[in-house]
Parts: sequence; structure tokens; C-alpha cells
Amino acid sequence: MSTYRFEALLTPRSVAVVGAGARAGSLGRAVFDKIRAGGFAGPVHPVHPQDAEADGVPCVARIADLASVPDLAVVASPPESIPGIVAEAGRVGVQAAILLTAGLGTGPDDPGPRAARIARAHGLRLLGPDSAGLAVPGHRLDASLLARAPAAGDLALVSQSGTVAGAIVEWGARHGAGFSAVMALGSACDVDVADCLDHFANCLRTRAILLCLDGVSDARRFMSAARAAARTKPVVVLRAGRHARDGRDPETHTGALARPDAVYAAAFRRAGLLAVEDLDAMFSAAETLSHQRPFAGKRLAILTNGRGIGLLAADRLADRGGVPADGPAVDLGITADGPAYAAALAPMLADHAGDAVLSVHVPTARSDAAAVAQAIADTVTQTRRGQGRKKPVFAVSHGEEAAAILAGAGIPHFSTESEAIEGFLHLVRYREAQDDLMRTPGSLPRDFSPDTEAAEAIVAAALRQGAAWLDPVAVAGLLAAYGIETVPLTLAPDIDAAAAAAWTIIAAGGSVALKVVSPDVVHKSDIGGVHLDLTSEQDVRDAARKILVRARRERPDARVTGFAVQPMVRKGQRRELIAGLAEDSVFGPVVVFGRGGTAVEVIDDRALGLPPLDLALADDLIGRTRVARRLAAYRDVPAVDRGAIALTLVKLAQLAADLPDVRELDINPLLADANGVVALDARVRLRASPRRAGGHPRFAIRPYPAEWMRTLTLKGRTVDVRPVRPEDEPLFQAFFATIDPEDVRLRFFAPVRDFSHAFLARLTQLDYARAIAFVALDAGEEGAKRMLGAVRLHANADGTSGEYAILVRSEARGTGLALALMRLMLDWAASEGIGTVEGTVLAENRAMLAVCRRLGFSQSRDPEDMGVVKVRLALQG
Repeated sequence: MSTYRFEALLTPRSVAVVGAGARAGSLGRAVFDKIRAGGFAGPVHPVHPQDAEADGVPCVARIADLASVPDLAVVASPPESIPGIVAEAGRVGVQAAILLTAGLGTGPDDPGPRAARIARAHGLRLLGPDSAGLAVPGHRLDASLLARAPAAGDLALVSQSGTVAGAIVEWGARHGAGFSAVMALGSACDVDVADCLDHFANCLRTRAILLCLDGVSDARRFMSAARAAARTKPVVVLRAGRHARDGRDPETHTGALARPDAVYAAAFRRAGLLAVEDLDAMFSAAETLSHQRPFAGKRLAILTNGRGIGLLAADRLADRGGVPADGPAVDLGITADGPAYAAALAPMLADHAGDAVLSVHVPTARSDAAAVAQAIADTVTQTRRGQGRKKPVFAVSHGEEAAAILAGAGIPHFSTESEAIEGFLHLVRYREAQDDLMRTPGSLPRDFSPDTEAAEAIVAAALRQGAAWLDPVAVAGLLAAYGIETVPLTLAPDIDAAAAAAWTIIAAGGSVALKVVSPDVVHKSDIGGVHLDLTSEQDVRDAARKILVRARRERPDARVTGFAVQPMVRKGQRRELIAGLAEDSVFGPVVVFGRGGTAVEVIDDRALGLPPLDLALADDLIGRTRVARRLAAYRDVPAVDRGAIALTLVKLAQLAADLPDVRELDINPLLADANGVVALDARVRLRASPRRAGGHPRFAIRPYPAEWMRTLTLKGRTVDVRPVRPEDEPLFQAFFATIDPEDVRLRFFAPVRDFSHAFLARLTQLDYARAIAFVALDAGEEGAKRMLGAVRLHANADGTSGEYAILVRSEARGTGLALALMRLMLDWAASEGIGTVEGTVLAENRAMLAVCRRLGFSQSRDPEDMGVVKVRLALQG
């Protein structure tokens, strides 16, 4: 339900506390007292079935007995009473409720799920159960179990754990950090992390979001909300239980490498979130974000009163991958006082050698911390007033007085140089994440057109036979369908057939690799099922017998169906890599890349990415591994064709999108050199997957909706229409460069002269779970196609309505293109369950208004601007 009725939850006009009675130590009474003590402006009603009063305020027995309906109900009652209380609240019109009660169960007949179903029927939003409540300092609302009421500020804190939320609020009180809201979600039967991200992304009182969670229940909703939020403001995420055992028993190398903690990290990275590992790092991020906005650049200049402490700061910066400013750290000496710091800091703020400054002061007998802090604060304030430049300053200081002075000047302050470096890097990484989110990927090669029909046939045939694993010949066929080169393979059912197949290779001067084929043996080397460099038929026969003997001894239950015979491939200057697909229980398919070989799990050099991938994301995946350094040229070894590796990863991601029944795919080793890549060995695990609309049923990020591609004939003119792709940015750039400025004005309501990368990226890089854009192209060769126009629709976070926009070339008017694009957009909206499509049209744009009338849109003048017409269409069916 997303942000529906969030205003009643966070800014209620009145509150009822169910369970607030005469007993001062009760849970309900504690929250009732906190709400009143916090100065909440509206009425606060105690509700208790037995008690007559709560701290002198008369109680009513039921919510229905109140003279007026409260916006928010806070419920602290026994578990068995919760469904009835929720039902009553819903009937009388309460809009939101906080369930503090724990132990409501998870079974369909337990109180928690029953209450959730009842609330949903009434449109009643629930926070909890087992919630520690919420606090909105700006609204003077503290309906929480937190020991301390949080101060007002612009950080939104969303935590599944109440104790973690309490720890961060306590830290905020000591460091002068304030909050726009604090929400403890508890078991989250209704209001969840995605809902909160959607709300605070658009909250004008929130500058950054702190997110503490231990798990995600709906990966697609979470990723969609997280990506949208991260595009608007910093989101810092801390996940508890990263190393908890998940009970998995992976059967492939890629499955073993795709541990849940690594998958969550990949998801956070893909969404543009700043992931931290512990509360110390969260506090560092909160300190930075509460006083400093993100900035461009990543070079840090260091100012200290001691060479040793300056070297420690520089070492920490280097260890964490930071970039020092041009020139060494400035050491003022152990006796440096306030004026010395001011004199040194002023030119550092003015020059362009660094993008930010770290000022470290260690108190001495000759140097007072408060005086130095005041000098720093004054210098920063004066510089910003005089020059208008707001170069970030991070300070290391000691003492409450110094901390208060720095906080008052809006300067992030820390106790150690290590914490300060982390704070600086949080903002650097946020900016880098924003750049990654807005990066335009390169176009895929035009000859990459997988044979999906052949691949689907291979998988379907195996599933009909009840196979859980593809045999080696089927694996080779599957990879060939996606243009992934493999080593030729012959499947031999017995020893004689293996020797005969090997003779052809041996007679040509080659040697042979012999491998066991068994649907029950995933890792062949575990039972000696691989023999290499066989140079005669007798060698092949001897090796085959050894394989059978050992297989019967170590895996008597395993079915051996034959042998795979391949020509030997010499490693030479090739690098051994691993690439494949794994399946996570939360985020679904995951692309895995890293260093290959039999010891991949011990080496554990891997990076993970959520599909779909483009070439830029794939290259980033490669760059996050240690083996990436070995892909470059060294000594007499030429560099690997890194582009070929990236393309292979993109192909695997596409395979995952096309074939939901492929659950794991393991290419190990994938040999790479200057000439490309070849899959030396591979295995594929299958399990039937139910089909559903909206792409792969398990993708956390909705893949490209290729099913919406169309070819239209409009008044004798053939037009190709397809959903926009991220790599379409040059297409849009050329479109805007040649389109009539008057058409642009009618679309954007004003002349637009600067179509920047950021502007175009927002038009072409879509979250297909929330938005669609169709681009119309002249039919013809892809490289020569010209853009004729585009229509887009962006749904609100609730998915109940969407706003459209359209722009076509003047020359395409009268062809029916605008009408066709609008109809296609409306078809997509209806398929997504969007109830209403709205738009804003200039009153002078008669052509667009005519199209809207033809499609049945209602039209009304905007009372705030009579030159604008609001159009609206309620979709049926």
C-alpha cells in the first residue's frame, strides 16, 4: 500500500492509546505518558476495558466509545485481543495504528496475520506488531518506547529493531544530531521498509535516511523504493545478522560464493545505498550527513598539529581507498593555537588543491581545544559568507565545548581521525553511487541475438524427463544459444565409445580430457572424475575404468551415464575465471564472477551483481575482484579482452531473464585471454518456475519489458516502437538537438536549452516496476533509425495512478503517432493495475487536447494557472 495514509501515522491530529490505564508501569500507560510529556498538540485519549482513568484523564472502554474518531491508535493489549481492536478501529474510521504488542505469531490463524487481513480490508495502516513505536519531533509526537525523545532535525531513521533505533537516538542526543522521524517497524505486517523509503524520499523535512534492517521480505518492492530514494538523497543502510547461517546447501561453486551477506551487499550497491557494517560506521555516517551535504570531488586535504597524527590520517585515507589532495598534509606543530589554525585553514578553503579539508587537533598544554574549535568555526563561517564557497570541513576535536562549537557551525566533528576519514568517504561514496546510477551503458553488439527458442527447447526437454541437471551436451547447446564459446564435446555412453571418440582427437596430434557424466555428481573432481592429457586409446580406457571404480566406491548411489570426451585446452597465458548464476532466497537470480579453479571457495575472490546487467555494470562487477588486476598486461603476458568477459556476464544475465527454470549455472573455469573467452567446463541446475506477468518471477529488479515491442503502420508509414533502454541517451540527445523548439516548449512548458547528461539519464534509465517510456523510431537499420517521439508514464509509489508526458516531432503530427503512443501507454498502465492516468497540458496545445478527448480523458482548467489544462482518465478493466 506504500505511502497511503502515512500522514495519519506520522502527523496525526489526535491519538488514542489502547491499554493506557491506571497502572503506571504498564506498556500502554508508558506510551500515553510519553505522548503527553512530549507536548503533542492534539487530544490524547486513554482506552482501557477496566480502568476508569489514566493519570487523571478519563478512560473509555473501547475506541468506538470516543466522541470523535482519532487519526492514530497506539495499541498495547494482550495478543488475543488485537484482531478485535483492529477490527473496531477500522470500522469507526481510524486511519493508522501502532501495534506495540509482541508475540502475535505468523501462522494464518494467529492474531498477527488475522489483524493484518482485517486492517487491509478497512484501509487501516499498521506499524508493527512488536514495534517500539515512532517519534516525529517536528510534530511533537513521541509515541515510542525509546528511553529518550529524539531531537528535531533532518535525518529519518527507519529500523526494524527498536533497540538499534534507541542506540542511534542516544548517540544523536550526545552529538547534536536531530531527526525528522524515527520509526521502529517491528515485525512489519503492513508498513515496511519500502513504504518508509517511498515516504521519506519525498519528505521535504528529510535530508538523509538511516536504514537499519535484518532482512527484506519483498525484494522487488524494496529495490524499486531504494533506487528511487537513493536518486533523491543519501540512504545509509546497516544490516544486522550478516553472518547468520541460512541453512543453505549450495550444489555449485557459484551457489557457494553467493552467500546471503554478499547478495545483500550487491543489492545495496545496485540500489545506490551506502552500506555500513556496524553502529560505529552508522554513527559516523549520521554525524556527517547531519551537518554536511554531499559534494563533488574526492580529494582530502589534511591539517594537523602533529606530524604523527597527520601520517595516521593519511594512512587511513589510503587504506580505505581515499584520494589525498595535491601536496602533503599541513603540520602546524604541537603548540599551534586558534589563530594558527585560522591562518592555515583560510587558504586551504580557498584553493583548488583539494575538495574537502580534515582538521585534526590534539589538545596540548599550549593549545586549548575549545579555542581551536572556535577559530575553525569562525574561519569556515567567514569564508562561506565572503566567497560563497562551501568546501566541506571535517574536524577531529575533543571535549564537549569544542564539539558544541563545531556543531553550531555545521561542521561534522569526530573523536578520531579514523572516524573522520570514514565520514568523509561516506559522502564520496554516495556521490560515486549517484554517478553509477546515472551512468550511460555502452550498446551491446548488434550481433548479440540469443536463440531463445533453442534454449527454451533444451530446458523444456530436460524438465519433461524429470532432470534436475542438464547433461554436458545440453549445457553446450544452451551456452551456444547465447553465443558463449565452449570446447567441443562428445558424449560417450561407455568405455569403448569413449576410446573411439578420443581416437579422432589423438590421431590428429591432440590429447584428451575425460570426464565422468552423472546427474548425481556435481563436482566431478571430488571423486576423481576428471582425467587430463590422455594421449592414447589405452590411456582413455584405463582412465575410464578408474573413474568407474572410484565412483562406485565413494558414491555407490550415483548414476554414471557415460563419459564426456574433449580435446585438451592448454591454459597457457589464459586466466582461470568463474562466471555463472546462483539463486538467492530473497533477491532471486544473481550473477557471480571471480577467480576460477578448483579452490574458488577457499580463495573467495568474487563479486556479485543483480540482473539485468548492462556492459557498464558488468565491467564494474569485474573491477570489484582481486583477479581483475591479473586481467591487465604484465611482463610478456598481453591483457585479457575484458570486454569479452563483460559481454559474457551480460549474456548470462539475459539467460537468467529468458529462462526462469535455470536456477544455477556454473562456468568454471572460464578461460580468458587477449582473443576472448571460452567455457572449459559448465553445469546447469534446473527447477520449474511458475510464469507471471512483469518479467522473470524472481528478479529483484524488473528486466527490460521486451514483450512490449511493436511495429506500427501509420498512414502508410512503418514505425518501430519499443520501451526505452538506458543506452538510448545518444538517441534522445540527437532528438532534442533537431526537434522544433516550439515542440519542446509545449512539452516542458518553457524553452529548454541544456539537455544535460543528468536530465537525459532520468528520461532513459527507468525502473520498469514504476515507469515506462516508449520511443518511436523510423523503421530501418538500427544504427540509422531516427527518433520520432516518445511517451512516458510514471506511476506513484502506491501504483494507483500515474502521470504521463508525450513529445513527438512536428512532422509526425497527423500520422496518428501521438494517438498510437498514448494507446500503448494506456495498455501498459491497465496491465499494471494502474487505476488513473493524469497529465498536464498547455491550453494552447490543441492537438494534444484533441487526442485526450478522443481517448476519453476528462479536461479541466487548473484554477492556479488558467493556461494549463488538467486531463484525467479512469481506466476500466
